[in-house]
Amino acid sequence: MQAAIILFLAFIAANLPFLTERRFLVLPPQREFKSFGMRLLELVMLYFVVGAAAYLVERNMGAVQPQRWEFYAVTVCLFLVFAYPGYVYRYFWRRR
Repeated sequence: MQAAIILFLAFIAANLPFLTERRFLVLPPQREFKSFGMRLLELVMLYFVVGAAAYLVERNMGAVQPQRWEFYAVTVCLFLVFAYPGYVYRYFWRRR
């Protein structure tokens, strides 16, 4: 059950940069729209936030398993796949 909650949280977090114009989900926008670089920076930031949440859940369940680079490569790719619907909505469906 906790894994499903973490996956759902990751899906929501991956799409947030593409669904809002606020910088870092808090600050009001300075311009009419955010640049792609800012959205990418927010995506990286939210990846680490979700990773920290998953780490806390795993730590509360028991011993934390050590991870190698393969684990992080897979989770980054999964996070980017989760971000795809928000990207499509922002750049292909939505009219300017």
